[in-house]
Amino acid sequence: MCHTVTQLFRELGVNATVVEVNPTVVELDEDPRGKEMEKALARLLGRNPAVPAVFIGGRLVGSTDKVMSLHLSGNLVPLLRNAGALWV
Repeated sequence: MCHTVTQLFRELGVNATVVEVNPTVVELDEDPRGKEMEKALARLLGRNPAVPAVFIGGRLVGSTDKVMSLHLSGNLVPLLRNAGALWV
């Protein structure tokens, strides 16, 4: 995941240690299945995804620009809370 988004999530206190529950972070360029996952995303979206492709609560939110926009507008934290990714 993009360093900017990763750092933002850390600063917000996103529970990044939970596996198979939100959030799960997959580094496509480091995962042996990365290319396969990227192709699956392209099939799902009907286009190549902008990366990082951030999903919250099982829904595609978008890439860094969208995540930062949600954060600046005050909508990211409620979205993360509703997904169970923040305990605060």
